[in-house]
Amino acid sequence: MLVMRPAQLSDLAEVQRLAADSPIGVTSLPDDLQRLQEKIQASEASFGAEVSFNGEESYFFVLEDSQTGRLVGCSGVVASAGYSEPFYSFRNETFVHASRSLGIHNKIHVLSLCHDLTGNSLLTSYYVQPELVQTPYAELNSRGRLLFLASHPERFSDAVVVEIVGYSDEQGESPFWNAVGRNFFDMSYVEAERLCGLKSRTFLAELMPHYPIYVPLLPDEAQEVMGQVYPRAQINFDILMREGFETDHYIDIFDGGPTLHARTTSIRSISQSRVVPVRVGEPGKGGRQYLVCNGQLQDYRAIVADLDWVPGKPVTLSAEAAEALGVGEGATVRLVAL
Repeated sequence: MLVMRPAQLSDLAEVQRLAADSPIGVTSLPDDLQRLQEKIQASEASFGAEVSFNGEESYFFVLEDSQTGRLVGCSGVVASAGYSEPFYSFRNETFVHASRSLGIHNKIHVLSLCHDLTGNSLLTSYYVQPELVQTPYAELNSRGRLLFLASHPERFSDAVVVEIVGYSDEQGESPFWNAVGRNFFDMSYVEAERLCGLKSRTFLAELMPHYPIYVPLLPDEAQEVMGQVYPRAQINFDILMREGFETDHYIDIFDGGPTLHARTTSIRSISQSRVVPVRVGEPGKGGRQYLVCNGQLQDYRAIVADLDWVPGKPVTLSAEAAEALGVGEGATVRLVAL
């Protein structure tokens, strides 16, 4: 059974294996042992802290095969994007250039560097092994952290954002970076993203142009990839769009990938999830698949389960599912349909 749980320092080697295979633009999952160790330690401290409002905490989850102990995915949540430094994005805007005497009225698409999204909770570090992309476990790896938000709302903002990796080709060339960022840094997209993963995106962002960029002046290939998704990041994009996230307002400052945004209370896995009492037994036949979590903190667990659940009634979990979640008869779980 695949179980989502908080990462532990003992997972470090397995997490680095996942990081080594993650797409270039996932700077929150660098292939660097020290940074990953610091990431897990910060997560362990956050899970252990008493929190009454969203601050500098970061929570990192892994998807584990409970039979083999092998990790097959990971994902994270930062309580406040840009808590200690601005969180930069490009805001899509329209400027109007008009002349009454010439009878000209033009609307021009521009990109403006901003940190509008600073303070929102941020979904990060999503990776799932390729063989699981078209399975319910890709949903568990992404939406399981949303159930964690639902169970601990005091720890997070009233809005959530996520940066989706933008388009780059098989050689690691990003048309958007080459048209914008490369003019300010003498380095490739791969080098820039690696540097961001090892240090911080902010120090590079602060050297980006702070004046509006007129999109029609960019090369056609750069304009075409704005808002496009790197193929291996498509699954996370699709899942979150079904959750009610919106795009079109912001894009990533390095690769032009979409930045999704949603009010926390309107996210499907949060608004439609229910807390129900548990019975341990043999689940009925003819049910459907649900994401189920135990709602705990340091011992948080989430799984996919086939359930014949009727709203307003207790949910019957198999002994295996109850054990994986660490719950017993009379406990409660939070669930939402796949």
